[in-house]
Amino acid sequence: MKRKAYGRDFGLTSRMLLTSFLLGLLYVLFAVVLFSVFNVGLYFGIIIIGGLAFFQYFTSDKLALRASGARIVSEEEAPQLHAMIERLCGMADLKKPRVAIVDTPMPNAFATGRNQKRAVVAVTTGLWDRLDEKEIEGVLAHELTHIANRDVLVMTLASFFAMLAGLMTRIGLYSGMFGGRGNNNNTVPVWLIVAVVSIVTYAISWVLIRTLSRYREYAADRGSAVITGAPEYLMSALQKISSQMTLIPQKDLREVQGVSALFIFPPSVKKSLSELFMDHPPLEKRLAALAEIAREMGRPVD
Repeated sequence: MKRKAYGRDFGLTSRMLLTSFLLGLLYVLFAVVLFSVFNVGLYFGIIIIGGLAFFQYFTSDKLALRASGARIVSEEEAPQLHAMIERLCGMADLKKPRVAIVDTPMPNAFATGRNQKRAVVAVTTGLWDRLDEKEIEGVLAHELTHIANRDVLVMTLASFFAMLAGLMTRIGLYSGMFGGRGNNNNTVPVWLIVAVVSIVTYAISWVLIRTLSRYREYAADRGSAVITGAPEYLMSALQKISSQMTLIPQKDLREVQGVSALFIFPPSVKKSLSELFMDHPPLEKRLAALAEIAREMGRPVD
């Protein structure tokens, strides 16, 4: 039996599907409300937003590499890293992605690219210097799982609908304020209805997108455990990354904030007030989930 087929978490999969369904339903309801208030012609706007999403999706690897300062490296430049990724790809039955290095003391890694052919796995010099080989393998297997699960596509689609909702909000708001409809003294102004519905839609979608992002991280953690057969390596890596992150200068952390959601661990020492607003699961919950996987595999966990 292939390692990638071992121990699929159907509960996690169903939660991801439910979150995606709720996100889609939210935007459908938002469109229904808006169309019931206005006769809004959105076709041109949808084409524009669709074009932006298309551009974002097909240039995701270049945008992420540029934002993070990552540099594609050859096998001659990073033979150990290439060999490690190639070995893990063989274990996971994946096409080997391109390999990049980010010159920063922050220990982290990320994967991007619209498909396996265009995928890139990037590793920071801080991660390479601070973790041992097995821990790095656990991190790399996590990133390869993101590629296998097409997470760039999933999150791009989620962002597309969010952008579309934002466009619909502006069109509806301007139509209500300047179109002259719904402004008589006996009724609630149309623009106010649109503003309230838009704010609620944005708030709920913001939470759902972050919930989906957290679920993708749990799935990638599980994929790492399955590929390596040793969840304890990723557990150790996450603990080291977390402890070292507080030692990194704020300047270095701010430089990569634009791609924060892509990293295996959020490059920030600030704590969110609630898990609902986080795009990564709390460290303690990730460790608990990995410990449970280790028990399923019969692996020892301290």
